[in-house]
Amino acid sequence: MTEDKNTDLSKIKMLFLDVDGVLTNGSIILHDDGTESKMFNTLDGHGIRMWIRAGCKIAFLSGRPSPPTNRRAEQLGVHYCFTDCYDKLPKLKEILTLEKLHAENAAYIGDDLPDLPAITYVGFGIAVANAATEVKKYADYVTKTPGGSGAVREVIEHILKNSGKWPQLLERYIQK
Repeated sequence: MTEDKNTDLSKIKMLFLDVDGVLTNGSIILHDDGTESKMFNTLDGHGIRMWIRAGCKIAFLSGRPSPPTNRRAEQLGVHYCFTDCYDKLPKLKEILTLEKLHAENAAYIGDDLPDLPAITYVGFGIAVANAATEVKKYADYVTKTPGGSGAVREVIEHILKNSGKWPQLLERYIQK
């Protein structure tokens, strides 16, 4: 885990996620009929729900067209889901404009070279533990957890805890 710059995490209002290698372990199962399957981690899913309950926005930006990705975004109530989006930075900027947010209000989690423009543009760029070496080099934060194994949840907890939003979210789970 690395933090290279002093980022005020309370400014982060929007989280952008790559999908393959971040929300999944990067494996894609192609079936004989041309359909595909992906495995998503439930810890990440719950973290995304907590992020949304904290009043924050979330977007999936995936370079591959993928019905399973679209379905997972629907299940979780993700605000934006763009697949077949290889050049992610223009779409990220477009969404920030729609949301009336700036780069300093955004975080991006990625794992591979196509994610670098977005990682270096936002206020808080994140690489998963098993990301490409160059991605880790330019990220503000590198997770302990690999993509597809709860890395998104790790990041969400880190941001929410360091922005003061975590205690209120935790109350829901603690019996008094």
